[in-house]
Amino acid sequence: MQILSFPEEATPSELRIQVREIQEQAWPSARVSVTPADAPTHDPVLRPLSMLLVEEGSVLAALDILSKEIVHTGRRYAAGGLSTVVTRREARGRGCGRRLVAAARETMVTQGLDLGIFTCDRPLLAFYESAGWHLLRGAVLIGGTPQAPFPSDQPGFDKVTMAAFFSAEGRQAQTSFHHSRVELYPGEIDKLW
Repeated sequence: MQILSFPEEATPSELRIQVREIQEQAWPSARVSVTPADAPTHDPVLRPLSMLLVEEGSVLAALDILSKEIVHTGRRYAAGGLSTVVTRREARGRGCGRRLVAAARETMVTQGLDLGIFTCDRPLLAFYESAGWHLLRGAVLIGGTPQAPFPSDQPGFDKVTMAAFFSAEGRQAQTSFHHSRVELYPGEIDKLW
């Protein structure tokens, strides 16, 4: 097994098609898409980096790291988050997803980000903790845009916020993120990355 990383738009078509198939397993679409199966799915402004765990040409797990500058309590931070984390149904239970999520955390460190922050469904909390992420108690991410906010605590959502603080500035500010509303605003495409 090996981990491959590509800017999303540079991911080889045959791998991107496999990722879409795995995503469709996990999140079946309710409508027929006119988008080509190998088309990028994220807003390019968020500099999507695709990470794939591949064995003998087969994608076992995939995720994307999205990143942008955020402002929190009047200070700017380089932030990244995990998006579309998925494992092929046949490969689940083998540690593939955990390995890839842990590698993504290390990639964010080497990218020079101040912090990583994202939401996940509450039942996945232990999974992400096992890969080195920490619950950010009481934190709510505000996605979408300032004109059309998309908060992670909206009715019908059962999300928790996960984080890791990488830089000295990020670690110093860590407590300010607990029990706060973090204005992520990644846009209309990746509402909560």
